[in-house]
Amino acid sequence: QVQLVESGGGLVQAGGSLRLSCAASGRTFSRYNMGWFRQAPGKEREFVAALNWSGGGTYYADSVKGRFTISRDNNKNTVYLQMNSLKPEDTAVYYCAAHRGVVAGRGINEYDYWGQGTQVTVSS
Repeated sequence: QVQLVESGGGLVQAGGSLRLSCAASGRTFSRYNMGWFRQAPGKEREFVAALNWSGGGTYYADSVKGRFTISRDNNKNTVYLQMNSLKPEDTAVYYCAAHRGVVAGRGINEYDYWGQGTQVTVSS
């Protein structure tokens, strides 16, 4: 079992930055692939970024590539999403998620554990 708690969301102007954190419980955090997803009002939840349990591979949606960076600190049982050059279309509730597997997935159905989400609002 893994419990995930996101933090770091807020209101920021376009072009600004935010860093989201996702704190995980459990002693086996280092063996979980971690992902970030987001859901805007009236839209389906979508993949944002993912990171292999080994830390050896990262994956990004085309819409955030070059602006967002996913990372993890296994000593702190925490995964981060650094978001730079934010745009109004990045406005959404951001969720972190975890799953076991060889590599991190992009599909919602691949993830077994989810946080409650944190709101990110980017004003124009």
